[in-house]
Amino acid sequence: MAFGAVAMALSACGTGNATSPSAAASSFPPTATPVPVELTVYAAASLKGPLDAIVLAYEGGHPGTKLTVATDSSAALRTQIEQGAPADVFLSADTANPQKLVGGDLASGQAIPFAGNLLTVIVPTDNPANILSPLDLARSGVKIVAAGDEVPITTYAAQAVANLAKQPGHPADFAARYQANVVSHEDSVKAVVAKIELGDGDAGIVYLTDAKGSTKVVPIEIPPAANVRADYAGVVMRASSHKAASQEFLAWLAGPEGEAILSDFGFLPPA
Repeated sequence: MAFGAVAMALSACGTGNATSPSAAASSFPPTATPVPVELTVYAAASLKGPLDAIVLAYEGGHPGTKLTVATDSSAALRTQIEQGAPADVFLSADTANPQKLVGGDLASGQAIPFAGNLLTVIVPTDNPANILSPLDLARSGVKIVAAGDEVPITTYAAQAVANLAKQPGHPADFAARYQANVVSHEDSVKAVVAKIELGDGDAGIVYLTDAKGSTKVVPIEIPPAANVRADYAGVVMRASSHKAASQEFLAWLAGPEGEAILSDFGFLPPA
């Protein structure tokens, strides 16, 4: 009889102290839902090709983050930011434009290199001017389409032309002859490519990735000794409301995952 009483007492104690699975689960905090973040990314026109893949990969790996992208020439985008445009991240086809934002106290932190590029001459697929090498860019009557002075490709192209002038077989006034053949100055490197695609010019100097991205132009190699590397860099804007998320995106782009996507489109690793 005493044994039965003890057993009943123990059973009652066990029942009173046991915690049901649902009660145990309710004692833990719920899994946090990512706070939605929308980042506005201003990017150089020459990045237009890989941007769809970059956005898809980044948003897929970062639930709750949405990237809204606007492209134009790096100089135009930098000017828009200086005038108050609400960008979170600026991706430039050079290092000079991001550095101007850093120097103007408009950036949060330093510029981060994330890619590189090389230059090439392009001609329409039917090549009416019969341009076979960069030397032909100095031939009388050739119509060259270039970009405006503020567009990064113009600086790189000028360096390449100066290098070509030093190559064997090129006239000493090669650069002057090249400049005399320029018939228009476009707002971006994409606009240069578009003009050549339409046959509105005989040749232009663009990024190698732009040439690879078009089926309506033919690239003509610039000798390695004269070619120029373009270095791309990005910055996070000081006015951004999402600095941490912006810095995370820029670090991802400059890291192995971003580099792999950019490489698929012909870009070089960051310097």
